[in-house]
Amino acid sequence: MEQVDTETSPMPLFSAELDARTRAASVDLGGTRVAYWSYEPVRVTPATRTILVVHGFRGDHHGLLRVADQLPEMRLLMPDLPGFGSSAAFDGAEHSVARYGRFIGELMAALDLGPETVLLGHSFGSIIASHFVAANPGAVSELILINPIASPALEGPKGLMTKLAVLYYQAAARLPARLGLALLRSQVIVRVMSVAMAKTRDKELRRFVHAQHSAYFSAFADRDSLLEAFKASVGSNVSEVARELTLPVLLVAGEKDEIATLPDQHTLAALLTNGVLEVIPGVGHLIHYETPGPAAGFIRRFLKDHAA
Repeated sequence: MEQVDTETSPMPLFSAELDARTRAASVDLGGTRVAYWSYEPVRVTPATRTILVVHGFRGDHHGLLRVADQLPEMRLLMPDLPGFGSSAAFDGAEHSVARYGRFIGELMAALDLGPETVLLGHSFGSIIASHFVAANPGAVSELILINPIASPALEGPKGLMTKLAVLYYQAAARLPARLGLALLRSQVIVRVMSVAMAKTRDKELRRFVHAQHSAYFSAFADRDSLLEAFKASVGSNVSEVARELTLPVLLVAGEKDEIATLPDQHTLAALLTNGVLEVIPGVGHLIHYETPGPAAGFIRRFLKDHAA
């Protein structure tokens, strides 16, 4: 059973029952060993649903822990994507949006998850989840996207920031292995990124966010798979497949998100045939860390309104 790290995860930020809900496991999918965690409901009720969670780029399942903690009546399944966290990289396959989509299908089959399953994606996970649903209509019953990547990353106000990130990953890929890995795992760069994204003024919460990024942002398998996943993250977006998403879709956006901007969220919402957009004020791209309570509230209400 996974233990909550009191150094990187101050206990007041989690409930006392989270650890008791946690089960760690792994599964072999076509030669790729995938680690996943299940967070079982404290009590099964008519509202209990199974939610499969897809984390963002360079993260792992730890990033969504606070959201899982806020949904004690739900069962959440949270894998580390191949190439990140405790999961191995794909063997002989590119880490593309399409391949990650096939991974979702393989994982659902291995865990016997049927069409009543809810699929949730955060950031890069929103791209993977939406493209999977578009390619596999009927595979899940509802889709929840937190901080969804709603528009091309290289366009608009965020374009310059994305282009700088492209140069960073290209440089890391071209350097000798030792220097390239050192650049990718630089704690200075990780802290700069973390400071830029954190919007909360709560000092304890900011320390927690920075500690989480410091502990888990560099837990990737190798440079090649990381570069492939990065290219996938900036080369696709949810809007590409929005008109194909006919199931109920919940978008949870941050008012101050500089990566998935609010105007883009409204544009995305308008493309959905059965979508709802909820905006959390005062937060940016770190809803899962900074405002898990409001996010969980929107998820709970959305699933109640669209009961399977």
